[in-house]
Amino acid sequence: MKAELNERITRIGPDTPCGKLLRHYWQPVALVDEFDPALDPRMGVRAVKAVRVLGQDFVLFRDARGEFGLLDRDCAHRGADLAYARHEGDGLRCPFHGWKFDVGGQCMATPAEPAGSKLHQHIRQRSYPLTQRSGVVFGWFGPPGSTPPLFPALDCFSAPASHTFAFKGLWRCNWLQAFEVGVDPAHASFLHRFFFDESLDGSYGRQFRGASAGDVDGERWPMTRVMREFDQPRISVEAMPYGMRLTALRPMTELLTHVRVTNAVFPHTFVIPLSETMTITQMHVPVDDTRTYWYSVFTSFAGPVDKQAMRSQRLQAIDLPDYIPKAGRHNHWGFDPQEQATRTYLGMGEDDINVHDQWACESMGPIQDRTREHLGTSDVAIAANRRQLLRAIDEVEAGRLPPGLAQPAVAGQRLGPDTVDGVAPAQAWQQWWQDAVAAKRAGAPWDATLPGGQP
Repeated sequence: MKAELNERITRIGPDTPCGKLLRHYWQPVALVDEFDPALDPRMGVRAVKAVRVLGQDFVLFRDARGEFGLLDRDCAHRGADLAYARHEGDGLRCPFHGWKFDVGGQCMATPAEPAGSKLHQHIRQRSYPLTQRSGVVFGWFGPPGSTPPLFPALDCFSAPASHTFAFKGLWRCNWLQAFEVGVDPAHASFLHRFFFDESLDGSYGRQFRGASAGDVDGERWPMTRVMREFDQPRISVEAMPYGMRLTALRPMTELLTHVRVTNAVFPHTFVIPLSETMTITQMHVPVDDTRTYWYSVFTSFAGPVDKQAMRSQRLQAIDLPDYIPKAGRHNHWGFDPQEQATRTYLGMGEDDINVHDQWACESMGPIQDRTREHLGTSDVAIAANRRQLLRAIDEVEAGRLPPGLAQPAVAGQRLGPDTVDGVAPAQAWQQWWQDAVAAKRAGAPWDATLPGGQP
């Protein structure tokens, strides 16, 4: 890739081509959990957070009524930092001169002005539309006065709160390399390879530790075994209204093949299976050019999600209140050469494969130099996504709406998208996986129906 194209698809500031593209889509801003005093005691005193999204600085707060407000961080008076504002229940008051703003950005008071002054009526701090879905606060960063698109009706946003769990973490790298790990089906057979399989009994909430759907001669295989023993997937990419559907086939015998269906939801979300009845929808929102927060929403098509168990698992590797990984370049991501020689392909732990992906992305550098890479046949999805990204940037520059969830007809449609990970009949795998996802939806305790019943 030429250097100028790499710049074009990675830089996300407000005046960059890719930054203008990303501002056509709803972006995660924070977890609702970040305002829970049980997880962050500071929130019990003052429910205010400084946040940085898409290279811009904001202040996010929750008023006494429980409503969220997202404002520009620099005060509209003389630019002081509202991250240090006084929280007065109904709004934020700048300590510099006492100007006060509500969640919508309206100035409520300018106390240093003469008595009877109506200046405050004409002052607004820029605020940004917000919505809460599945434990995540989303913001809209389009041009002032623009109308946000419909919020997408993906599974993770359609399931009840009892059946979803949201978490996040910071990676010190550009957003695109963070996203590209999820549209790379081949890497799981290497980066996440375990030399030994565990009991399936303790697999809840842990990716690749559960069993694939289906069986081999009556035996249920752990995903780890499938990924380890069949490491040359046949990867195909199908264009979908929301982005791409990825299918990875791993032929096992003349009669059986392993099928893994995942999705890329443009521009920076992937949807993958965690188990037979749970999916992960992971979004990658740029903090700036060299830092990215991933947000994952786990969606259950069976029983309610055990939020406490899933949070406890992940807090072993993440420090609150800012969701910073304990592993990183500073400690070599926990690399253990003895483990690499005897237990795992990478040598960076068996409990949390998220650190594996973190290493792969961060070790490339803050912004991957794509002029030095050499793509192969197994990178078909990577190449297809980059082509779509470049086309979308061109569309925005031409004054048109970009593809996917920025299009009203797409965002307004009930979407899955569907995923599967299982052992299927080699000659009838297409019908097998469609039947499998249809059964999963039919058995869900919430309305998981899709229009037309299509996967």
